[in-house]
Amino acid sequence: QELPETVLLKFVRPENTPVPARPTPEQLSNLIKTSLHYPESFNHSFHQKSLCLVPVTLLLSNCSQAVVDVMIDLRHKPTSSEALEIHGSFTWLGQTQYKLQLKGQEVYSLQLKACFVHTGVYNLGTPRVFAKLVDQVTLFETSQQNSMPALIIINNI
Repeated sequence: QELPETVLLKFVRPENTPVPARPTPEQLSNLIKTSLHYPESFNHSFHQKSLCLVPVTLLLSNCSQAVVDVMIDLRHKPTSSEALEIHGSFTWLGQTQYKLQLKGQEVYSLQLKACFVHTGVYNLGTPRVFAKLVDQVTLFETSQQNSMPALIIINNI
């Protein structure tokens, strides 16, 4: 009985067709760069008005060429008691969660308001930003790397 002849198959891929690379977790955590814009110090008369409202701009920059779904959560509070002792606590006024979509390389400016009831030094760097590629099938977004502390000084006049 004759054995069938074995033929080796060779698969050839043209070099110019890009293979869609799966982004690494590190790349996914760097899709969106954030920066907070606010005054370094803010003078307020707590005797005249007990609440001090400071306008803050959260700038979101899509660092990729892809369309990205972004979720911003302002409800995050520092959990360590040390952070509260140093910076004190403040509140973001208004909407506490935002969902938006940024096109490739798009920069989006989100206007926020921080509310303070005491003088002191506060860290405004509490917003948590999550992002995922629009065409990516995941149940949850990747947390974006947090920037440096964003300190503001609230003075009483």
